[in-house]
Amino acid sequence: MAHFAAVSGRLFALGAIGALAGAAPQLYARAATIGDRAPATSGEFRTADAALVLGARVWQDGRPSLFLRQRVEAGVTLYERGLVPTLVLTGAVSNREGLDETAAMERTALELGVPASDLIRDPSGHDTRASALNARERLGLESVIVCSQEFHLPRAMWLCRSVGLNAQGAHPAVMLRGHTAFGYARELPATWKAAIEIMRDRVAPADA
Repeated sequence: MAHFAAVSGRLFALGAIGALAGAAPQLYARAATIGDRAPATSGEFRTADAALVLGARVWQDGRPSLFLRQRVEAGVTLYERGLVPTLVLTGAVSNREGLDETAAMERTALELGVPASDLIRDPSGHDTRASALNARERLGLESVIVCSQEFHLPRAMWLCRSVGLNAQGAHPAVMLRGHTAFGYARELPATWKAAIEIMRDRVAPADA
């Protein structure tokens, strides 16, 4: 019995160590960005060069998914609060469904009252790292407020900072639903991928 308890204890300890290792990059990203991410409607943000609104799914009829619309709404909120003069709408020009994320984002921002002159589309933001690189290297931005769901912000802000952007994060209200839970779970491997990319870029300069 004592032997069984000892083996069980070792297995539990190994499992705990494995779980901690799996979550390590996400825990680091959260710790590194705490205090600089908040709800778009109530956070005390510093002014920035632009809101960096990250792409997400678009429906076949061209409508933005709920998550994507919320990201644009967060950017518009920052714009209306006078925190940013410009919205950078960054996403894939042809996503997995062959749809243009930035076109849907632009239509939404225009509907919400942002003039076209204050919108910039980045159709080559095929992932978060590419969006960060484009904002820094192609658009010449120095500071951004990243707009995405709360679960996405620690990784997105870490990637932005890794390429030289002064990054804050603004998110919509957190919704208690299945897609949100999936988003938090997905961030564990996604943040590991980001960590590897960041370490690689420190060895060899990142390509735009």
